[in-house]
Amino acid sequence: MRVAVCFNTVPAVAGKGEAVDRISEEGAEAEALSVAAALRQRGHVAELIPLGEQIDSFIVGLRTFAPDVAFNLCEGFWGESRREMHVAALFDLLGVYRTGSPPLCLGLTQDKARTKDILLQHGLPTPKSALVRPGEKFPRVRGLDYPLFVKPRFEDASLGITSDSIVHNEKELLRRIAYIHATYRQGALVEEYIDGREFNVAIFGNNPAEVLPISEIRFAKGLDRPIVSYAGKWLEGSPEYTATEPICPARLSKKDELLIGHLALRAYRLLECRDYARVDIRMRDHIPYILEINANPDISPDAGLARSARVGGHSYPDLVEKIVGMAQKRKEAGHA
Repeated sequence: MRVAVCFNTVPAVAGKGEAVDRISEEGAEAEALSVAAALRQRGHVAELIPLGEQIDSFIVGLRTFAPDVAFNLCEGFWGESRREMHVAALFDLLGVYRTGSPPLCLGLTQDKARTKDILLQHGLPTPKSALVRPGEKFPRVRGLDYPLFVKPRFEDASLGITSDSIVHNEKELLRRIAYIHATYRQGALVEEYIDGREFNVAIFGNNPAEVLPISEIRFAKGLDRPIVSYAGKWLEGSPEYTATEPICPARLSKKDELLIGHLALRAYRLLECRDYARVDIRMRDHIPYILEINANPDISPDAGLARSARVGGHSYPDLVEKIVGMAQKRKEAGHA
């Protein structure tokens, strides 16, 4: 099978965010190299096709290679995470069958505020929150209990998350909201902070979808804030990175394991995720709360989804090949 492994590149100078944010964004090429190597190991013809500022070059690359399917690893367009859904839609317009979730799913899950609205409408637990848009001078956060957690509305990969994201009073809250508005140029999502255990739930497949072994994020004692900060996820050698350790499988009672897995699967189906996704959950007093749904998570060999897949009996080449196989099945059904 001919597979185009597509990933997004980023501008030399970012239009928003912190300079250090490039570390996570530049990881897309390494992820694509790993996926391509796994496909070649299984006998497929894999070609890396980067998406840069010039969309026409990307289209020419796709048409020249003429893939059977594309492996879509694009997490945005030219430094804009919010355009992730547009890239997925581009494949559809070009008639190229691809891996991963549909454009609407990607757009909804990228918007953390709208995702929470949908979850609450369907009775799925998520922390109480308020959205503060740029230009709002008097945040309407009454009814929320401190401490609060402040994060960008549209970013992923823990962008904009530091120890200062947890605030304990109005002064700290206003300062953090102003930081999000000025640095990331988008709304600030303010949530009640859930002090409890944190889990990553990877889900794989469609009909049926499989809940892979659950990972827990363990925070070492002495960590300033027990959260998955940007430094804790990406900055190797930092105190936060050293103190943030994923454990898979998580040590859970059978009841809690089933409860968390069932909740994540409901969210996966509700947002109409496809092929694979990750649901982040915090549990307090045996009540799980959905923090986010990542419909296009990192699938590098050392990332959380691949780790859960290995524990569940799927080698990395097996995981990658099965994902490609799902896209190929959609193509065959579409041509039938």
